[in-house]
Amino acid sequence: MATVTVDGHDIRYVAAGDGPPLLLLHGGIIDAGPVSWGEVVDPLSERFTVYAPDLLGYGDSDVPDVEYTIDRHVQTMAGFCNELDVEEPSVCGLSLGGAVALGLALDTDVDVHRLVPTSCFGLGTELPRGTLSWALSRLPFLNRIAVALFRRSRGFTKASLGGIVHDTDVLSEECVDAVWKYARKPNACVAFRNFRKHEMTRHGYVTNFTPRLDELDVPTLFVHGRHDEIVPVELAEQAAALAPNARLEVLEHCAHWPPREDPDRMVELLTDFCTTS
Repeated sequence: MATVTVDGHDIRYVAAGDGPPLLLLHGGIIDAGPVSWGEVVDPLSERFTVYAPDLLGYGDSDVPDVEYTIDRHVQTMAGFCNELDVEEPSVCGLSLGGAVALGLALDTDVDVHRLVPTSCFGLGTELPRGTLSWALSRLPFLNRIAVALFRRSRGFTKASLGGIVHDTDVLSEECVDAVWKYARKPNACVAFRNFRKHEMTRHGYVTNFTPRLDELDVPTLFVHGRHDEIVPVELAEQAAALAPNARLEVLEHCAHWPPREDPDRMVELLTDFCTTS
């Protein structure tokens, strides 16, 4: 992995290939560039220069004492592109990273070529379990217990992934090993707990790009799993209808983690969509 300093903080990233730039942004909880994108970087590098950073506070990047809001991640990734002279990138963001991708396109001077929000967060305010989700977000010790269980057992790690995938049997051994590896890092989930504290209110999520989707001036492909219970597919359907130049690809055998549940299809979709002039 390589390192670039953005706003005084080290951001670790994988870079591979030689072609038009493609920025891959991972999700929250225990995630990092190699965790969500581990099976797609190499095949995508045959057509693109692929950048898969660890977001600030995640993976091997610095974990400063800051507020881990969507806007913080947006500004850090804009700085990332600036520091590395990444011009006109296509951007694919997963879950939390999907909201960051939308923010890059809407709120920064990064000239996004193609946008691929995948299992995208930030398309509505409703909490998946109502006020229970908000209440649990105020009990960080529960998350610490879960992380401790991840660290102790690879089997528990794989079983827990059933909350974000349709069928854990499709996950590669390398995928489970990557999650388990990053779960054992000392700062695992610190950034996500902080994000959740600021993002969840009793009345719903703070971030909601839906009212602004008509401002998107970039060709957009929403990718969503049919069985996603974290971000219902109906929100992606609504988003694709609202954005001026957008369409939706629903993956019938996926839930919330398409790059790991169906990496071949993700490579195909990204290659076809992002190489279009």
